[in-house]
Amino acid sequence: MPAPPGAEVALGVARSVLGRRWIWRQGDARIGLGIAQRLALPELVGRLLAARGVGVEAASDFLEPTLRALLPDPSTLRDMDAAAARLADAAQAGESVAVYGDYDVDGACSGALTVRLLRELGCRVVHYVPDRLNEGYGPNPAAIATLCARGATLIVTVDCGIAAEVALEAARGRADVVILDHHKAEGPVPLVRAAVNPNRLDCTSGLGHLCAAGVAFLAGIATVRELRRRGAFATRPEPKLLDLLDLVALATVCDVMPLTGLNRALVAQGLKVMARRSRAGIAALLEVAMAKDAPTAHTLGFLLGPRINASGRIDESDLGLRLLLEDDPIEARAMAERLDVVNKRRQDVEADVLTAAMTEAERQAQRGHPVLLVVGQGWHPGVVGIVAGRMKEKYNRPACVAGLSEGLAKGSGRSVPGVDLGAAIIAARQAGLLATGGGHAMAAGFSFPAEKEGEFHAFLDERLAHAANLPGAADLALEGALTVPGATVEVASQITRLAPFGAGNEEPVFVLSRARVVRADRVGKEGGTIRAFLEGEGGSGRLKAICFRAKEGPLAAALLGGGTLHLAGHLRAESWNDSVTAGFHVVDAAPV
Repeated sequence: MPAPPGAEVALGVARSVLGRRWIWRQGDARIGLGIAQRLALPELVGRLLAARGVGVEAASDFLEPTLRALLPDPSTLRDMDAAAARLADAAQAGESVAVYGDYDVDGACSGALTVRLLRELGCRVVHYVPDRLNEGYGPNPAAIATLCARGATLIVTVDCGIAAEVALEAARGRADVVILDHHKAEGPVPLVRAAVNPNRLDCTSGLGHLCAAGVAFLAGIATVRELRRRGAFATRPEPKLLDLLDLVALATVCDVMPLTGLNRALVAQGLKVMARRSRAGIAALLEVAMAKDAPTAHTLGFLLGPRINASGRIDESDLGLRLLLEDDPIEARAMAERLDVVNKRRQDVEADVLTAAMTEAERQAQRGHPVLLVVGQGWHPGVVGIVAGRMKEKYNRPACVAGLSEGLAKGSGRSVPGVDLGAAIIAARQAGLLATGGGHAMAAGFSFPAEKEGEFHAFLDERLAHAANLPGAADLALEGALTVPGATVEVASQITRLAPFGAGNEEPVFVLSRARVVRADRVGKEGGTIRAFLEGEGGSGRLKAICFRAKEGPLAAALLGGGTLHLAGHLRAESWNDSVTAGFHVVDAAPV
């Protein structure tokens, strides 16, 4: 988060062990107090809400987000009524429908949601996910022609399609097409039966923050409503649409959509559905990931999402979708275990690329490049986006990473707030430097001939030259200071009132001032996690702390070195063996 003008430095920390300036994140104290008094909340909760820009009137819906209060009329989306009518026609006629998806979590979830609903409504449904390496993202003419040849009279694209006008021409005169997407597109909307996308330039719904699964869920509501209007449920029960919210929640978190407004309600309610573990595929994946407690947004983003994504990145592109469609617990368990193995392999592939990429990134950062562009022979395109994200985090610069194969580099980029990488990538493609390229402010994908690497890098450096003025590490915004004795389960439970946490509603970061590290040791796989035991000044209080991704580096050294430190991190209430204790998750440290 960029520092607001005049931000106050916290505890005098201008440079932490990770090179970050600590600042106080402050809201309007009067609003915070007003929220606390109106809703009979602890002052801490009111203050945290005010710091997030939540007003007194909106606080109740923020803390208790419901679909009844926040769900819009699906018809506000351009083309939604046309899409619902065509889907209802297909359901009533029992048509053969093909659902064409994507290989990431949002693609798998929106695909599973659409396939399940259409099957329940009476359609015969097949699904298709392109191979990441051989076909790439989105519809292609050969796949569309094949689906038509297999008898599909309706093709529904989910999490893709809005930029596939040429590929979708293969369906013309053979099958209707309905697009359910959320990606931004430069050109005209494809000429299809319906193209539902809140990020169409001519859509005024204001729902551009939805992921594809959210769009598909609204399409499901509109379709069931249309069938109800036609009397289709006079002799049969309506589908239980709320039971699909676990898929919407998973996709929303993993596609890093802002957890505010409607998304907050979708995720909060979806987590309740997921906690029932009634979907065999998700239940199996939770078991394999050893997630025993009620799922949180963290569970979705860090335990489930990476396993589903892993297969799309380096293995079978549709394995995640098939898991979410599987109803047999035994088959689901086998698929979940396969995904777990693939994810471990993905981690190994990623680690190899990360090591090499970081070495070159360090050289470029030292030379003052505003944008980091690292290319490696044979690097797997399924992991370059993750590596770019790690580089961006470390250097606080836009970072692009590409794998080179047969003279063509295919890559992904990640950016920082205030630097629109997607626009720069599109401009580079329009300038003839890229074979393909597109994206949004914070993320982009691209490909280019190997000989264009230097020219492309120079273009990005010039276009995004202002990134050179960014500090070497992003500021860390702190929500308040705690003492070790004051870091209690009660306080942690108050903080949890603001969950689910994620993009747009980051988990609060607090500082434990003058905490003494009594003991610290390495735990976990290859010792990459540090467990520490803390006490306050004068030996007051005891608190367990943990620090992940700490195999090496200055933060690990500071914790293992012991002594008294200011520690920044998240305070959480943690359950273990029927007891609840407070735990502190360290993200940074500074000497006292």
